[in-house]
Amino acid sequence: MTAPHILVVCTANICRSPVAEALLQDKLHAAGLASWTVTSAGTWAVEGNAASRFSVLLMEEQGLDIQAHRSQPVTDQRMAQTDLVLCMETEHVRTLQRDYPSHQHKIYTLRQMVEKRGSVRDPYGGSRRQYERMVAEVDELIEQGLPRIRALAQENFQKRGRDG
Repeated sequence: MTAPHILVVCTANICRSPVAEALLQDKLHAAGLASWTVTSAGTWAVEGNAASRFSVLLMEEQGLDIQAHRSQPVTDQRMAQTDLVLCMETEHVRTLQRDYPSHQHKIYTLRQMVEKRGSVRDPYGGSRRQYERMVAEVDELIEQGLPRIRALAQENFQKRGRDG
């Protein structure tokens, strides 16, 4: 791995995290960091489900294609190869810190990147408007939090390189 790897986590890996993955990858690319990797997974994800219809549609409207996305669970291997884990909910952070204690130092909520508490609400099963609110919130958090996201991922990437 020649550049940092960021993992975005939600529950089923079909609504919020695929959106955040696409938006973050796009913003990193625009910042000249095309070699950085962004992936997503879910704490309760079933392997192979497509992203939700409204997530796909709203990303398409922003010129981002997530139609090929397929859900995947968080695994030991994914956690080991990741430099920063950005979770949609505080409960995801607690679960991952409990299940992967050696990786606690790199697990945060997306809202923590802008010094906020709480979670990004899950729009699953909701209206297009609920998805629009989620996309707007995730986009704003990534935009405002990008300096901290970059710094944390880079710092952990460099540590991982030194540790082996």
